Amino acid sequence: MSGNSHNGQENSLQKPRDQDDSVQHSKFLFVSPGEMVERIEALDWSKTCLGPIEHWSQALRTTVRIVLASRFPHILWWGPQYVTIYNDAYRPILGKKHPDEALGKPGSECWSEIWHIIGPLIDQPFHGGPPSWDEDLCLEIRRHGFTEESHFTIAYSPVPDEEAPGEIGGVLGTIHEITETVIGERRIVLLRDLGAHSGEPKTASEACAVVAAVLAAHNRDIPFMLLYLIDSDKRHARLAGSAGVLPDSRISPSVIDLDDLDYSGWPIREAVESKTIQIVEGLTDRFEAVPPGPWSEPPHTAAVLPIFSSRPDELAAVMIAGLSCRLKFDAHYGDFLNLLAMQVAATIASARSYEEERKRAEALAEIDRAKTLFFSNVSHEFRTPLTLMLGPLEDTLESARVPAEEREKLNVAHRNSLRLLKLVNSLLDFSRIEAGRAQAAYEPVDLAAFTAELASNFRSACERAGLRLVTDCPPLREPVYVDRDMWEKIVLNLLSNAFKFTFEGEIAVRLRAIEDRAELTMSDTGVGIAEHELPRLFERFHRIEGQKSRTFEGSGIGLALVQELVKLHGGTIGVESAAGKGTTFTVSIPFGTAHLPQDRIGAERTLAPTSVRADAYVEEALGWLGDEP
Repeated sequence: MSGNSHNGQENSLQKPRDQDDSVQHSKFLFVSPGEMVERIEALDWSKTCLGPIEHWSQALRTTVRIVLASRFPHILWWGPQYVTIYNDAYRPILGKKHPDEALGKPGSECWSEIWHIIGPLIDQPFHGGPPSWDEDLCLEIRRHGFTEESHFTIAYSPVPDEEAPGEIGGVLGTIHEITETVIGERRIVLLRDLGAHSGEPKTASEACAVVAAVLAAHNRDIPFMLLYLIDSDKRHARLAGSAGVLPDSRISPSVIDLDDLDYSGWPIREAVESKTIQIVEGLTDRFEAVPPGPWSEPPHTAAVLPIFSSRPDELAAVMIAGLSCRLKFDAHYGDFLNLLAMQVAATIASARSYEEERKRAEALAEIDRAKTLFFSNVSHEFRTPLTLMLGPLEDTLESARVPAEEREKLNVAHRNSLRLLKLVNSLLDFSRIEAGRAQAAYEPVDLAAFTAELASNFRSACERAGLRLVTDCPPLREPVYVDRDMWEKIVLNLLSNAFKFTFEGEIAVRLRAIEDRAELTMSDTGVGIAEHELPRLFERFHRIEGQKSRTFEGSGIGLALVQELVKLHGGTIGVESAAGKGTTFTVSIPFGTAHLPQDRIGAERTLAPTSVRADAYVEEALGWLGDEP
């Protein structure tokens, strides 16, 4: 046939052939094997506007051969009525339309439900316009008995017909269905957004609200959602979040009694007992008003999903998810729902974990407040009798009529009373700091002279213990604003600590101006501190077990108190130490007053002072020496 056409001896569009020639011609034309070759050969094309195959133009024959040979989905719309011809790869796109509603039919009949969208895209190249192109064309098509959401990348190109010069014979469509890709990526984005907010909520109710807000923004797969938290008694489910539906209606009751066997709404009780997903069909028959979501008709199906808690086999909530009326509920949809349930469970579990942690923290804080109040009350109760004891003891010791034997006993009582008063005052200081009632009175002080004076109180104790006391405190360029009582406690506590753990060598007290700060260093050549103990050194009541010292007694609050007092001055304290090589404490206090509470500069004290004389620290240190020479 092809040769006769080229020689001009026979015009195939004008002269009919006998049946045998027609069959041989079609077999020669459609050499590619496949279902569509057989169906095109078997179809009576004379009943279509294209006419018998032997009458087709050369352009149509060639294009059909290209389409059938391709393994990529192609569809050819030929002639003014856009008669449909397609290849094997295009068949899945048609679904149940193939072949009776598609092959040889006008395009407007094959795709009647979407012709208002794709018709203009085909018209454009057919009437001389540029080719049409769309990377993601969303269409609602009916190919499996229901209207479904589908996505395609399409390219529509004109096909010239050489037997009608200057005319376009048809339009070739190159089609790639991307429905699974688009929906999969969309679901990943939903899960990602939900995961991005999972750490924000602080309560289970807030977590449900966050889930509802995220799902409301991604409603193509979940047109509506209800999230019910299960009470601790496992008898009620309470609505804590909703998207796409108003709460407290027939479809969204605020509370569901799980013991109510007559409740005919959602099968939440069944989901709780079986801990498995429950599919609910016929929503429009079960409920009066089903929210439509983003589509023109409401969902027909919903899933009731159990949401597990962090405890094994225990449910935290139940989520009711409306399923898209434009998608088939298949394995992919089920996997997505399971992932969604897991993400919701993680969000609620994170919020409840935070909530439980907050409750524990509040309980500990309450215990700490009770402890602080106890220390404050006890300290006040102890101070009065101690003060009343110390007065008569000191008066008696000053009397010359006390025998030597009695004087020694009175010295022991006086020394231990001072020591007890020092401890009580430290506890009272702590309770005031904890309660936010510590009142400093900052004033300009010659810090070098004051520090040297405080350090000199320990000279006799150091000499008796065979230690050198080095005091290196040259005058600073300007006064430093400190609370004198607090600075006294800082220096004396550090000196007392150094004396306690130093058995030979020296204790050095140095003060320097370093840039905009006054820096006090307290160094010793004592036993040092193991590296793993350094992070806990300033913890209150922390004592290093097994540490060699002059006494095993102690409250464990001296260094902790020093740190709090330094903070009240806007300063910092650090420590460097190594076992067996001594320890150096560094206290840094800024110059000026910008870092201090302005109302406490030069302020008068309204609370009873808690400072004790340096003698108390020295007497305690001497007591550690015992009968040492």
